[in-house]
Amino acid sequence: MDIIFLTLCTLCMVVILQILRMMHRQYVTWSKVRHLPQNGYPFIGSSLALIKMLGQERLQWCLSLMNSFKEGIVLEWIAGMPVIFIFKPEFVQPILTSTANIDKGIFYRLMKPMLGEGLITSTGTQWVHDRKFIAPTFHTSILNKYIMTTSEKTTILIKCLEREIERNSGNAIDIVPFVGKVILDITCDTAMGVNLRIQEAENEIESVIDRMFQLTFERLLQPWFWIDWLYYLSSSGREYKSVLNKFQKFSNEIMRKKKALRQSQSNHVSINNEDEFDIGARKKKGFLDLLLDENEKTDNPLSDDQLQAQVHTFLLAAYDTTAAATLWTIFLLGNNLEHQEKLHEELEKYSQDTETLADGTKLSQLKYLDRVIKEALRLFSAVPVITRYLTEDVKIGDYILPQNVEVALPIAAIHQNPELWPEPTKFDPDRFLPENSRHRSSYAYIPFSGGPRNCIGQKFALLSMKIVLTAIFRKWRVKSVKTRFDTIRTTISITYRPDEEVFVYFTPK
Repeated sequence: MDIIFLTLCTLCMVVILQILRMMHRQYVTWSKVRHLPQNGYPFIGSSLALIKMLGQERLQWCLSLMNSFKEGIVLEWIAGMPVIFIFKPEFVQPILTSTANIDKGIFYRLMKPMLGEGLITSTGTQWVHDRKFIAPTFHTSILNKYIMTTSEKTTILIKCLEREIERNSGNAIDIVPFVGKVILDITCDTAMGVNLRIQEAENEIESVIDRMFQLTFERLLQPWFWIDWLYYLSSSGREYKSVLNKFQKFSNEIMRKKKALRQSQSNHVSINNEDEFDIGARKKKGFLDLLLDENEKTDNPLSDDQLQAQVHTFLLAAYDTTAAATLWTIFLLGNNLEHQEKLHEELEKYSQDTETLADGTKLSQLKYLDRVIKEALRLFSAVPVITRYLTEDVKIGDYILPQNVEVALPIAAIHQNPELWPEPTKFDPDRFLPENSRHRSSYAYIPFSGGPRNCIGQKFALLSMKIVLTAIFRKWRVKSVKTRFDTIRTTISITYRPDEEVFVYFTPK
């Protein structure tokens, strides 16, 4: 009994000491930034309120912060940590374009269990190496090779939707599971080069990924759970470990199948020595194949863990953000039928045959669809906030931001700033006409971040979205059941996505 009591006392002392050390560190940081405009009380801030808020409420909180501090900069306390929020494009630019301040914030450290040391979480020389290593796999010539496979996966989506529409006798259907499955199916078969037929089988991987993100965000707002061993003793930590194991099993299966496929292709070539086979295989190579090829040639190869981390990063980043953006675009077009009609006219102009597969030339001509997607990403930024941990001082307006502080760039709020976007909640794709964009700062619109750490996979995401959306709107007119986006329950954690079913009606054209 005495041993148990002594052990518990020791654990409590360890936790208290770690929390005191963390608070001392934050006090030292606060003393350097206390000259900035501040919201709320030091050390307390808004963490407890944010935990209880739903997604839309968190956005409203951020918008209120922006509107209350017209200077465009404010110090807020999140989870007992001072965080500098920046809202003005001219202040955002020096943060994102800095080649020194490329480290992500504390939130990204909490993502390392699921991402590993991948491109999103790596820093310093490791990040520079990874970025140069991976960049060639996103070249336009590589992405163009994905078009046929993406179109094939979209054809499966159309068939799945047709069956569901027939089964529901013309009633509205929930598009969330269909969009999630097709985006994950596209990602696995193109970038990973493994056909898992996700749309044709029951699986729980989408809900597993969603839950991982939600638990990670909840952990961010509870600083006592930043202590790993304490977190994994909690019910949330145990649940996180369970869903993480399921995701890793899924990811490991992709790597196993890819290595087996590469070995099979290698044996086939060596036995038959057929140039045609080799050429065909090279044409179909995607992100993972090219990554493995490069890894075999380089003098500084990635370890197995580092390779797996890059796979985790691509799967999670490509799936969740692209699926959310596609969902919101369909929902918004279903609520803005006049804009949807303009899209139908554009699609009919460039493709009379609704069964014709997409091709790169036609996709590049869909200028109105480009503007529709941009406006959807403005209203619903797939990633609502990004952060940086400053390693060097930065001058922002009249203020000097010292090193060793966290900076938050709330993209979702910047995209709804009425000083930058008149009638910010109105869906208006023509905001992005050249004549309407000419005088707007390029850092007023940053759905894929900006600067050296911008989203490396943005072209892949946009390509997937355009092919899926053209397939749906060639075949149907869509009408959303809920007529205002502020009536949709949302979740804002790592991504900004619906937290409920999104029902729409499909009417054949």
